[in-house]
Amino acid sequence: MKKEDQNMLSEPREVYGNNFAEGELQLLKDGLGRSYKERFEFATRLYKIHMTMKNGSISHKPFIKK
Repeated sequence: MKKEDQNMLSEPREVYGNNFAEGELQLLKDGLGRSYKERFEFATRLYKIHMTMKNGSISHKPFIKK
């Protein structure tokens, strides 16, 4: 696996076409091949994204014509 692709997630459909069960099993096997450090770093990244989205807010400013 390339260095760039190690942290990429893919859907089972992308791995095995239309056979979802085989693709899902392959993704699980790939996940087991990762080290604890890689898993921790990925979970930390997801947690940081979650906290950012949780604390963020969307505000709307009306369009002002000049």
